Amino acid sequence: MLTERQLLILQAIVDDYIRSAEPVGSRSISKREDVEYSAATIRNEMADLEEQGYIEKPHSSAGRIPSHKGYRYYVDHLLMPHHLTGDEIEKVETLFSSKKEEAEQVIQQSAKILSQVTSYISIVLGPEMFEASLKHVQIIPLSDRKAVFILVTDTGHVENFSIKIPEGMNPSEMEKVVNILNDRLKGVPLYQLREKLNNEVASIFKEHLYNYQAILEMFQTTFQTDRNDKVFYGGKTNLLTQPEFRDVEKVRHLMNILEEDTLVQQIFRSESSGIQVKIGHETNMDALENCSIITASYSIGGKHMGTVGILGPTRMEYRRVIGLVDYISKDLTKLLTHLYQRG
Repeated sequence: MLTERQLLILQAIVDDYIRSAEPVGSRSISKREDVEYSAATIRNEMADLEEQGYIEKPHSSAGRIPSHKGYRYYVDHLLMPHHLTGDEIEKVETLFSSKKEEAEQVIQQSAKILSQVTSYISIVLGPEMFEASLKHVQIIPLSDRKAVFILVTDTGHVENFSIKIPEGMNPSEMEKVVNILNDRLKGVPLYQLREKLNNEVASIFKEHLYNYQAILEMFQTTFQTDRNDKVFYGGKTNLLTQPEFRDVEKVRHLMNILEEDTLVQQIFRSESSGIQVKIGHETNMDALENCSIITASYSIGGKHMGTVGILGPTRMEYRRVIGLVDYISKDLTKLLTHLYQRG
């Protein structure tokens, strides 16, 4: 257990290091208005905090910086809730106010907003397509042999596919196909569409449609099962402005991770409600050892759909970023639920 004095000094070290990116010495802490102890007393307490693993001494420096253990204690026990300022709320609401018709546009915008208001890298996982279900389909002819097939999910996600109309398929048959698909596939999870098509819809096509085999094959190709969650990024180069990432090799390893969407999904996906914070080695990635990740899930109609996250240095403004991630995840939930209910 840390004493009240040690708690005050640990908080001062974390706060000052987050602000300045420079190791913090006992003398600078003693000059703070909220600290009543001498520099000598503070040095003794800092020695104890270092021995317990909460702070560490960088090479060739008399000051101390927080360790991962120190940051974790700070986040879990010393962090006060951050209430967004009027300027922060106005900026978020202004960026969100532009009219968006699709869930994907709203999600993309949220990634942009987060990176702008935090100056870190934002990552938003789109609605998990594995969980999404079909709401309805539509076919829009472009010519005698070409059309656009539109698939809309219950999460508000829209996918467009260019299709080649099978020979002999007239407008009447096209309408019949759409009616059959909407009747038989509405509410079916996307990953089950192909199976449902082959097991149930195929026999109906055969009974009601000319050249049904070509039509069936067209939809078998369209209803592929290898859909992945979409990853939306904001401010990928923001960390280049942070002093911790002046090392080109560190940046290269980090950027390599951000090029792998599947890996990013594994790191950022959160099934838990509320704010989650991973610090340094807690990410289980060597390339992220000097980084922290803050995430919150968002939902549609009460159903978990994706994750909003920030990737920044371990020396990040935890209090402010946690407040912003929480606020934006709730705004995103509200906007997506509205789109879903309206649709």
